Amino acid sequence: MKKAIILAAATLALPAAIQAQSAIDAYNISTGELRGTARFMSMAGAFTALGGDLSTLNQNPAGIGVYRGSDIGFTLDINMMNSKTSGIGSPFARSQTHADVNNFGYVGTYNLGGSTPLTFSWGASYSRVASFQRRYQGAGMSMGTSLSNYITTFTDGIDPSWLQFGEGYNPYQERSNNAAPWLSILAYNSGMITPVSAISDEGLPYETSIYDGLWQYPVDGQPQITPTSGSAAMSVHEQGYVDEYAIDFGGSVANVFYWGIGLGITDLSLTQNSYYEENLQNANVPANAATGIEEGNGGFGLANWRHTSGTGFNAKFGVILKPVNELRIGLAVHTPTYWSVTTNYQGDTDFNYSSGVKGSEHTDEAAYDWRLNSPWKLTAGIAGVIGGRGILSVDYEYQAFGDMKTKDAGGYEYDYYTDDVKNYFKSSNMLRIGGEFRVTPNFSVRAGYAYQTTNVKDDVKNSNVEVYTAGTNPAYTLDSDTQYITCGLGYRISGFYIDAAYVHKHRSSTYHAFSSFKDYDGFWYDAPQAKVTDNNSQVVLTVGYKF
Repeated sequence: MKKAIILAAATLALPAAIQAQSAIDAYNISTGELRGTARFMSMAGAFTALGGDLSTLNQNPAGIGVYRGSDIGFTLDINMMNSKTSGIGSPFARSQTHADVNNFGYVGTYNLGGSTPLTFSWGASYSRVASFQRRYQGAGMSMGTSLSNYITTFTDGIDPSWLQFGEGYNPYQERSNNAAPWLSILAYNSGMITPVSAISDEGLPYETSIYDGLWQYPVDGQPQITPTSGSAAMSVHEQGYVDEYAIDFGGSVANVFYWGIGLGITDLSLTQNSYYEENLQNANVPANAATGIEEGNGGFGLANWRHTSGTGFNAKFGVILKPVNELRIGLAVHTPTYWSVTTNYQGDTDFNYSSGVKGSEHTDEAAYDWRLNSPWKLTAGIAGVIGGRGILSVDYEYQAFGDMKTKDAGGYEYDYYTDDVKNYFKSSNMLRIGGEFRVTPNFSVRAGYAYQTTNVKDDVKNSNVEVYTAGTNPAYTLDSDTQYITCGLGYRISGFYIDAAYVHKHRSSTYHAFSSFKDYDGFWYDAPQAKVTDNNSQVVLTVGYKF
């Protein structure tokens, strides 16, 4: 039986449970991907030291200093995506195809003359720097506990009167210091958690502040208790984008030193629809009476809709040095993107228990504003020109995910959000290698490879720490390492050019139905999980004119 010490610990944990934003939200909108012109993507984006491409406006603004003329171009992208779940009883594969306008832009260059050759360039572009399109689902996930039991860990200590509807009282709209987490309110009114009697070590009753979840654990010395069993299923559909409108200024000195600065204005839209379901046997289902529980069967489904939108800005600074014609060295620094974000969400449940308790519930729609500083970024590159016909380029990129910061609408940073970021995430590293060979003066072939390490800490990846989410969706998906294999062709004639690229992206992730947690019996329980593997193919086409 739960004791007063559990009640006290749960009450202390309440601020983390009712947060309106989370480190997971920051993570979801800060992950990028390989995108740009067809030439850029066919060489795996290894352009930090190269420049001379419209995509450098988003990567190393010094790249526009390499131009000796003007450039206008347009890029289309067709993305064929396939996601598979595995490690569960009933895996699924989901496929979808969608098209994007990857990039269009303009660069203008002016020769300033003088005894030392000087040029000045400026450029403007639109780029889709991230696409959130993904669908995955699965069933037959094994269970050792229930989402309902996890919800009790941050609901214990809350009076049921704060959770239930009354005359003139809507718990979702309550704004006093007694406001409860919306997921607790939804679970209480859906029969997922039930208040039970408990006696503290001091003999005092806590009849209205302790809750039982649906999952019944085996108890030593009580063979009459039949442990709960069951399976879980899930479905996730994400769609959205991050677009960047960039304006850059740069130039060259003596055709040896190239510089650039850039400003990016960003636009965000991310919609997430998810569903999680549990079907249980020998569970602690709510009795068909005002209070109490009884052993029975049944389950519930939890649907969540969440939309995040926002705008932001960032700055970029870069240089390229060409000590000899055959060698180029590049360096660029990106500030964080300073986001102003609005999130809307709503949760719904359907439930049916053998006790006769069944129905559906839904929350109000919530809306809140917040701010985010995304990871800052450093890229370094070196490129060599081989025999006047070949290029080999290598890039290294560092992203400081552990330095993300979430704030309220007024810009005030909460220490516990920052602590979560540092506890969950670490810096990621990316290696990009690209090559190009000019077969004829007009025709080129290209190839590349990129590998990005995970930005998730091992303890989080291995479910050794509790992970807090926001709103009514306790689920989260964390990515492992990502790799790209790329190739492409290019043709130029009389200033016109056409480039094509093929990009294969492989990424594995882990879906967590909710956080692993320590229940009242002192044991650590892992939530249902599934491995998600993405194998995406992109066909990219760029047309343009240099003059």
